[in-house]
Amino acid sequence: MASAAEQLAANLNFGAFSKATELQKRIWFTLGALVVYRLGTYIPLPGIDPAAFAATFSQQQGGILGMFNMLAGGAVERMAVFALNIMPYISASIIVQLMTTAIPSWEKLKKEGESGRKQLNQYTRWLTVVLAIFQGYGIAIGLENSQNVVTDPGLFFRATTVITLLCGTMFVMWLGEQITARGVGNGSSLIIFAGIIASMPRAILQTLELGRTGNLNFFMFIVIVAIVIGVIFLIVFIERSQRRLLIQYPKRQVGNRMFQGDSSFLPLKINTAGVIPPIFASSLLLLPHTFASFNPSATPSWLQGIVGAIAHGQPGYMVAYAALIIFFSFFYTSVVFNPDETADNLRKYGGFLPGIRPGKKTAEYLDYVLTRLTVIGALYITLVCLLPEFMIAYYKVPFYLGGTSLLIVVSVTMDTVAQMQSHLLAHQYEGLIKRSKLRGKDR
Repeated sequence: MASAAEQLAANLNFGAFSKATELQKRIWFTLGALVVYRLGTYIPLPGIDPAAFAATFSQQQGGILGMFNMLAGGAVERMAVFALNIMPYISASIIVQLMTTAIPSWEKLKKEGESGRKQLNQYTRWLTVVLAIFQGYGIAIGLENSQNVVTDPGLFFRATTVITLLCGTMFVMWLGEQITARGVGNGSSLIIFAGIIASMPRAILQTLELGRTGNLNFFMFIVIVAIVIGVIFLIVFIERSQRRLLIQYPKRQVGNRMFQGDSSFLPLKINTAGVIPPIFASSLLLLPHTFASFNPSATPSWLQGIVGAIAHGQPGYMVAYAALIIFFSFFYTSVVFNPDETADNLRKYGGFLPGIRPGKKTAEYLDYVLTRLTVIGALYITLVCLLPEFMIAYYKVPFYLGGTSLLIVVSVTMDTVAQMQSHLLAHQYEGLIKRSKLRGKDR
């Protein structure tokens, strides 16, 4: 039987949306912020020759650099002020979350609630500044070493490049935080989502062009379309799947009346980590290539070996990508869901799992169930991200149709729609409460 919330959600319609003015403001704010972000991906860095850089980029756009350009919404191929995009912030988040498990004081901050979270966010921002300066300086050196790309190389160009890229990264990070707070959806995910969506039409045209020129036969074209549709259905099915654990609450007495114990469900998603594992894995795989892409002659031999081993389509890339996805699936799941904390909260409020003793036994059972769900979720993400990679490597399909991009687009769309539905539900509940108060006053 459907719950009251599910019944109310089924009755949502356009009339309810037209009355939810707060949700409309949030949607318009989100769209406006994404438009500002897209405009920033077309503003080039000062001091470079766009035509010369386009020629240099066209020789190196395959592989991981193509992924970097996809996640940046095309800002890399135009060397725009948002070329670093939000990747330094994501890398900083990875480092801070890893350090919270290694540094006791940071782990204590994590458990302090809102105040501790704000402090860790501040550490993440400062680390983002350091990483953006480091990457910006590397890009400036690489641009100077590229032939005829920089019109006036020197210290002034390096300083302006670092400052511009740093300001662009910090602005994108701030824009993502504003979308999260004042808009709809997760700001960082929506920024990456906007970049991928903007590149999708060109990717589809490139795929059609491959079929027109004969580089991709008709049968293989149908197979690729079927794989894309199948991956989308798989993503939707897994992302909506849950393992519901029955939570029972004991009977309680209020005055002289005895109330029957309630029951509810603890929903556990198969893919608790969401789109974070492939994004984290991609950002880590981008780091070696970022340092070596523009100046291969001065790159150390060991770094060239790493870049060659994890080149797009190579077995080393597939293995490293799969290993990082599996690692971050387990790591991020442990960050967002703590079995001990959940078991403690259930015990405080009198809830228990039928047949499981409250406290430590409940925590062990939750960890048991969550581990097995995470194994399925990690294998699912790895399959979705690697299956199209084989098609890309062997049949030269544009990278935008890869599993990572499809996973991000579908998952972010579903999360954003779910947030919009929650805002509509809140608006519906507010209207019901107001009407009930008015009726009570009349009586």
